[in-house]
Amino acid sequence: MKKKFTHATIEKSPMLLLVLTLIVVAIGGLVEIVPTFLIKSTIEDVKGVRPYSPLELAGRNIYIREGCYACHSKMIRSLRSEVERYGHYSLAAESKYDHPFQWGSKRTGPDLARVGGKYSDEWHRLHMADPRSVVPESVMPGYPFLETTPLNYRNIGGALKALSIAGVPYDAEAIENAKADLEAQATPFADTDQLMQRYPKALARDFDGNPAMISELDALIAYLQMLGTLVDFNAYETTDFKQ
Repeated sequence: MKKKFTHATIEKSPMLLLVLTLIVVAIGGLVEIVPTFLIKSTIEDVKGVRPYSPLELAGRNIYIREGCYACHSKMIRSLRSEVERYGHYSLAAESKYDHPFQWGSKRTGPDLARVGGKYSDEWHRLHMADPRSVVPESVMPGYPFLETTPLNYRNIGGALKALSIAGVPYDAEAIENAKADLEAQATPFADTDQLMQRYPKALARDFDGNPAMISELDALIAYLQMLGTLVDFNAYETTDFKQ
């Protein structure tokens, strides 16, 4: 009489159980891994998203250096309360040129994904020097030294080149003109035609109130003022969120 092949048979045979387990794991692994090699990108392209300008990139590096990310996320979740408070929920494509990205849900202060244009440069200057002068309940420390510290951008071209290796689309022209673009963006009445061609919607002005020097505060405010301003969110449905 032919022996019946049952689940108990598999459990009683360690070698058979091992072989079948490996087969199942291999199939599952192929299903998960193979598609990643067959698609160009898992991130949907969104019109308006571009790499950071050299000044914005320098500001982002200062933001990370000072640990601002520990208290401020840049990820608005698709929850009604967050969308109503901060604006349209964050899109993955907005952070596709971030190395490292700043997504997260830990917040001591507000989310900054849409802070660009919400406050004036003067508000940011006061806030960075003494946060409680504009937000009395703030627990944020002050950063008055940023306004008096000259921005070190001697190797900004090298920073763009390193990011280009990581996949950020900075071409040879952008890398070669990195210092000139940075200076043009932070200098009043400078020729910004080339800057705007390379970085559409870049804000060019004296950000820290001191046109005699390009400070770390210039770079940080330039970075903050562009956050959330590149994408036209009127093209997206804002009702697609979780209750």
